[in-house]
Amino acid sequence: MFLTAKILFFAVNGLLRVTMGFDIGLSTKCVVIPKEMGMCHKIGYSEMRLPNLMGHTSMAEVILKSTTWQHLAHTDCHPYVRTFLCSLFAPICLDTFIHPCRSMCVAVRDSCAPVLACHGHLWPDSLDCNRFPADEDMCLASLTKEYKYLHKAVLPKPACQTCPAVEEFFTHKRVLEVFCDSNFAVKVKLSKKRTVFGDQEYNIECQVEFITQGSLLPYETQNMIQQWLLINENCTQRMTPTHRPMVYLLVGNIEEGTILVKQAYRWQRRDSQLTLATQKWRYHKCL
Repeated sequence: MFLTAKILFFAVNGLLRVTMGFDIGLSTKCVVIPKEMGMCHKIGYSEMRLPNLMGHTSMAEVILKSTTWQHLAHTDCHPYVRTFLCSLFAPICLDTFIHPCRSMCVAVRDSCAPVLACHGHLWPDSLDCNRFPADEDMCLASLTKEYKYLHKAVLPKPACQTCPAVEEFFTHKRVLEVFCDSNFAVKVKLSKKRTVFGDQEYNIECQVEFITQGSLLPYETQNMIQQWLLINENCTQRMTPTHRPMVYLLVGNIEEGTILVKQAYRWQRRDSQLTLATQKWRYHKCL
């Protein structure tokens, strides 16, 4: 849903709390959201106010500081992580600034702080939720309750974990034994490249081999594995030692609503054992 549409939705449902606007006391201007800020594209508007709500006064500073948050936005650690971050780094060009409400900050922080911790970072003081207005002020409120209502089936979430062992030598019989103790197996093709800022960026392609957990659909499982690989970037780095594409079969379980990858098999081009295991799995009877 586009952000402008969200603002109207908030207003209609009483979620856009209006008393008075908040401004940072600086003369601002409308500028086009730069191409380097990919996380703030396709959100319903194309121009932002500068200086922004983080106090960045130049576009160069905005791009530099926002780059460190793009990876978090791509993990989809919360449904409104992009809305929250872009309302600060690239606020929409209106007559006044609209902050995210404290409740939205808390909801995003509670979901995304563990992801930052997985990369060795704490939730920063610059995003201290106490700095944002309470819900009775003019602000973008959290849609946590409404989101849960619209999405009654709560999907499992990927979490930070110890990297699974990577197996390169195995038999199809051993793989089938592991399949029998698992809820999913997903074939993943990984490749990486360097961004203009020198960071690593990953291209992830997924193909679901099987799912045995509840009513999960293949595309949901693909999205969750992609999120797992972004959250556990240290594992993804280990699996892509070079810039050459690598293919793996990730196998794991869903425990208490959390996705856990317990085994990774290196799927080499002429590997017949994994191909045989995935073919035999359709008719295999577990003991």
